[in-house]
Amino acid sequence: MGISRRTLLGAAGTLPLWAGGVADSAFAQTAPASPPASEIPPILFVHGNGDHAALWITTLWRMESNGVPRQRMDAINFTDPLARSDDAVAQSNRSSTEDQRRELTEAIKELKRRTGASRVALIGNSRGGYAIRNVVKTGGGADVSHAVLCGVPNHGVFDWEANPGNEFNGRAPFLRGLNAGESDVTPGTAFLTLRSDGMDKYAQADGRFVGKPGTPTNVTNDGPALKGATNLMLGAVDHRETAFHPRGFREIYKFVAGREPSRIEIVPEAEVRLSGLVTATPGGVQTNRPVGGAAVEIYRVSPDSGERLGGPVHSSQTGADGRWGPAKVDPAWYLEMVLTSPGAPITHFYRSPFPRSSDVVHLRAARAPGPADANAGSVVILTRPRGFFGLPRDVVLLDGKEPADVKPGVPTDSTATLRLPAAEVGRPVVAMFNQERIVARAWPVSENRIVMAELTY
Repeated sequence: MGISRRTLLGAAGTLPLWAGGVADSAFAQTAPASPPASEIPPILFVHGNGDHAALWITTLWRMESNGVPRQRMDAINFTDPLARSDDAVAQSNRSSTEDQRRELTEAIKELKRRTGASRVALIGNSRGGYAIRNVVKTGGGADVSHAVLCGVPNHGVFDWEANPGNEFNGRAPFLRGLNAGESDVTPGTAFLTLRSDGMDKYAQADGRFVGKPGTPTNVTNDGPALKGATNLMLGAVDHRETAFHPRGFREIYKFVAGREPSRIEIVPEAEVRLSGLVTATPGGVQTNRPVGGAAVEIYRVSPDSGERLGGPVHSSQTGADGRWGPAKVDPAWYLEMVLTSPGAPITHFYRSPFPRSSDVVHLRAARAPGPADANAGSVVILTRPRGFFGLPRDVVLLDGKEPADVKPGVPTDSTATLRLPAAEVGRPVVAMFNQERIVARAWPVSENRIVMAELTY
């Protein structure tokens, strides 16, 4: 969840937090008895602040590998995924809690219509869990059999008198309303929360992760837990990994299906087709608004050098709906995906092989070169959308070194930037995260090009 400091903070305040233990309370629910495979409810995945459906790609693949039909799953793209600074005050290209509730309600209706099911399961990460709870609490529970909330700051990222209209404030009207009553959950829907054991940047007692070091947030590691839910601690996973890590997948699947998954690994397909959306970032604000007239080219590249192996294997241009593809690729190919989007830098995405097909391979152009890039010949960004870099927890190497802009301790950074001199333009750059390795090429920033080595895991 990319909660910005501007979104979170007003002036500081430090009054006591909501009190009372919520972890694994006597109100805890249990998942329904194990249903046959055909009776697992359709599943709708709900992304977090500033994100999009593509973050669920590995979860979708793991579900498919366990026999869940692709047509019985969906992942929403909120139009404006970033929260307002004040929930009650309109803000360009940002959404209110009511906007999110309305869009999620429509997505539930559509999945029910498509599948013929009476109820669906909702799986949410971070801010996405707010929308899920809001829908269920305001009368939508009859449509929702299961609600799984992964890393959701259910009692706020902070709990302060200041910034009283911010939806991430535990004492603001929105969260006070959701958490009112003897139980934090709505009867009739089975709730599961998944949380980290101290490694979630948005469930910390000290305000340094929201720009106020030394100021108590009045929130603890137990903030994501809910009275009345089944509450599980996953260990040293980070904020996003509560949803996208294999450990998180196991608990999601077990809760919804009523049994253990038959496998955690992703089963490759013989033939892979990829497609997705090109989305806009007006004024640097992340949205899921479609971009028309964007060109997408895909090349097969060498896994050792990043060099192109022949001409493009796919070339297309988006229409008004922003969709690109489909592209047919081999599940063993390393890829370079080149996005040329109006008014944005040409972005070269280097990707590990895609083991399975997906229609949520969404593309957003990289940010424009800034003052820090003025003397660079090439800018290469290592990005991990489905988690943060944890040092020393993880092996993180960019061009043979630990990135200087990745902070140790609680994982807070999902990108690392390498700037190369002009003399080194064109050479390979190796990016490594644990067992995933991507080799990119250093394209010239003078041609308005940015390189993204995008991790899948």
